[in-house]
Amino acid sequence: MRNTAKITTAVLAAGALTLGLTACGSDKDSGASDTSGPLVVAASPTPHAEILTYVRDNLGKRAGLDLEVKEFTDYVTPNTATEDGSVGANFFQNQPYLDDFNKKNGTHIVPVVTVHLEPLGLYSHKVKSADALKSGATVAVPNDSVNEARALKLLDANGIITLKDGAGNEATPSDIVKNPKNLRFKELEAAQTPRSLDDVDAAVVNGNYAIEADLSPAQDALVLESAKDNPYGNFLAVKDGSETDPRVKKLAELLTSAEVRKFIEDTYDGSVIPSF
Repeated sequence: MRNTAKITTAVLAAGALTLGLTACGSDKDSGASDTSGPLVVAASPTPHAEILTYVRDNLGKRAGLDLEVKEFTDYVTPNTATEDGSVGANFFQNQPYLDDFNKKNGTHIVPVVTVHLEPLGLYSHKVKSADALKSGATVAVPNDSVNEARALKLLDANGIITLKDGAGNEATPSDIVKNPKNLRFKELEAAQTPRSLDDVDAAVVNGNYAIEADLSPAQDALVLESAKDNPYGNFLAVKDGSETDPRVKKLAELLTSAEVRKFIEDTYDGSVIPSF
């Protein structure tokens, strides 16, 4: 039977509020504390849960790893669930996002091993190139601080806007010093950006959400992040102290195996790039 459990954001958010970040002492902690049971990993559906499902179905049994995959559709609950012990690990995020999340929420999540990069891209249903964007065009960007800054840095790197010197991982549209097309920015939850493409002139979309929306980053993006020296690789993460869990160590080995590299390259055709 398929172990993957799809969970809606609304239900998960309610659960997170009920449990809080300090929840303990219940059977929900079994995903993290019982190292003899299955390792429960929270993941975004694409490509993270797909990669984990490949590991579970093709590599886990012979490696002695019992793996359960839970799909989450937001970027918050996987970390709160890892913090409170509802799951033993998560796989969906990059270092700048995690640093920001830990700082703002008082969580203690740490990376274990980097697996892949999903290049961020600019997409449009209305123009065929970034140069074709008209003056005053509206561009949707993710509304969380790290991904918004990442989106603006993508536009800056491609000469569409210019950010002020020193604009880092908390850059916002107020940090734009040159905007020759007088672009307007619409801030949306990251998962909503591909759905906005019929309503805006262009949108900057995270790689996983682009793939879920049947966009091919390698082919459809007007501009795309470079993989070279990119700090946004996605990694397996756990609550601090769980790095020594033998199940976590085994999963880290499998996620960086030659078999997983081939699966990523064959399945995603350049839209997801191995980082190991």
